[in-house]
Amino acid sequence: MDFKSELLKSIWYAFTALDVEKNGKVSKSQLKVLSHNLYTALHIPHDPVALEEHFQDNDDGPVSNEGYMPYLNKYILAKANDGTFDKETFDDLCWMMTAKKNYKPGMEAGLCSRKDAFKLWCLFNMLSEDRYPLVMIPEEVEYLLKKIASAMSLEWERNGLDDCYCQDPTLLDGMTVWTFLELMGSGRLLKSEGTGAVSLSVDEVFQEMYHDVLKKGYMWKKGLVRRNWNERWFVLKPSVIQYYVSEDLKEKKGEILLDKRCVTEAIQDKEGRRCLFCIKTANRTFEISASDLKHRLEWMQAIQTAIRLLAEGKRSLHKELKLRRRENREQSSKQQTLQGLQEEKRQERQIQEREQLEAEALHKEEEEREQQQHMQRALERQLREAEKARANMETEIAQKEAESEKQRLRIRELELTQQALEKALEAEILARVEEERARVRQASLLEEEEDKLKQLSRLKQEQEALLQQTQQEKHEILQDMTEKAQALKVASLELEKLQESRQKSNQFLEEAKKKLCRASCHVKHWNVQLNRLMKPISPGGHVGHDQPALNTELPVHQRGAFASNEFIVKKQLCNTDRRLPAAHIPNSQSVWPSRLYSEEEEEVQEQLRKVSLTETDSKRCETNRSSH
Repeated sequence: MDFKSELLKSIWYAFTALDVEKNGKVSKSQLKVLSHNLYTALHIPHDPVALEEHFQDNDDGPVSNEGYMPYLNKYILAKANDGTFDKETFDDLCWMMTAKKNYKPGMEAGLCSRKDAFKLWCLFNMLSEDRYPLVMIPEEVEYLLKKIASAMSLEWERNGLDDCYCQDPTLLDGMTVWTFLELMGSGRLLKSEGTGAVSLSVDEVFQEMYHDVLKKGYMWKKGLVRRNWNERWFVLKPSVIQYYVSEDLKEKKGEILLDKRCVTEAIQDKEGRRCLFCIKTANRTFEISASDLKHRLEWMQAIQTAIRLLAEGKRSLHKELKLRRRENREQSSKQQTLQGLQEEKRQERQIQEREQLEAEALHKEEEEREQQQHMQRALERQLREAEKARANMETEIAQKEAESEKQRLRIRELELTQQALEKALEAEILARVEEERARVRQASLLEEEEDKLKQLSRLKQEQEALLQQTQQEKHEILQDMTEKAQALKVASLELEKLQESRQKSNQFLEEAKKKLCRASCHVKHWNVQLNRLMKPISPGGHVGHDQPALNTELPVHQRGAFASNEFIVKKQLCNTDRRLPAAHIPNSQSVWPSRLYSEEEEEVQEQLRKVSLTETDSKRCETNRSSH
């Protein structure tokens, strides 16, 4: 299986996830989104015009898998290069798209979490057959389950898998990934006490098979500069050995690049270290100490396996093992086919020999029958001629009758054989009639398929017309958006005008406040003058010298100074009060200040109302601008 076939398996799941109606077709808008995500995941420069150019003759309606494949091969898979992107990130994207449609919530409640399901999905794609829809044959299912059970240090029992095959015999032809995940989550394929052990074993098998980790573990490595020994976590892959501070893989300390010229060999113990071996590369020799002789042998064999893969130009050990298993299955199937053919030929030869023997027996029977008839005629002549010697010939007649009885028994056996042959011929004729009926049914199915293809073409034309109508509606929406943008521009101009009017109203308010301040100063001045004039003068008295007791009873204006109009009105009231008797003076003096004050209050309230209206208009303008 090549690199592009691996990518195509994951893309197939994403494509089928977008096929909601399950008719093998996806709309072009969804394919644009899918292509954009594939460009991003594969680190390929985006080409948004390529899809339009590729389907320029088919602008309307959905696109089938066959129609999308040329574009996928030419513009995406042809530009993808191994090592330029993260394969796990790419598979995670395709898993996310297909899991939304196919991954059931009940699967996550079993032994496998969603993360474990993703890893099993990747391993399934790796071991599945190269035909669509993707399935995994029973041999590969058994191989994967044995790997997971071995990672848990358990012996796998195939009883659960056999029960599944008994309940659903169609699984023998191939198991889909969703059936596999459902059976794994239910615990029918693998017996385990908890989800933690399953997650650890699935992760270990995932690292080994998906990321091509041939071996991993702690060993001691001798430094290049300081020449001291440090314990490192080593991870062996077909082309590189990476070593980290610990097994969490957070801090990488370095790597050893392998090629077909690298050599690994054991060395003698030294510097208090035992079980030493070295890895010789073109630039440097690395000295490493294993924990024991068994681990050293395992590491040396694993490194030699990686070097052998590099020399043979192969990228993955497990992919190579999968190809070998497939070749072995093909060879065994060919052998079984040859054995079947040989068995059929042997049976045909036996049938021919049996037919030949039967023909010879029939021929001999006819000859014997002719001879018998001849003998009977001869006997009749002898009987007619030897009637006189009948007594002497009775013994001979008895013998002849016995022989004739044997002949009759033989004839009966031959008749039974002939009936069996006739039944075999009738069975052959019935088989040929069944074959002819099957051919007729196949012809009718082909005609139905042609009718369905015509119906699909009509549906495609209808969908193209719908897409044209959608494009017209899109054009009308764009026109409405343009009109709204113009209206927004006009509203912004009106808002600017309202802001200018607000500024003018603010200036007017400031001027009104200043005028009000100046008016209050004038009123205070005239109020003082008026209070001085309001003091009564007794006959014969002088102003400012004698103040009668009536002056102390006069009300003092407590509301501040009077305006000019208030002063005029007060003066008129004073003149009027002088003409009134002295008994009415207190009442008149208590009435006119309240009148003057009410007029003053009304004038101030009128000014404040104008200012408040101006502020309200400005706030309303700001509200309209924020809404736009």
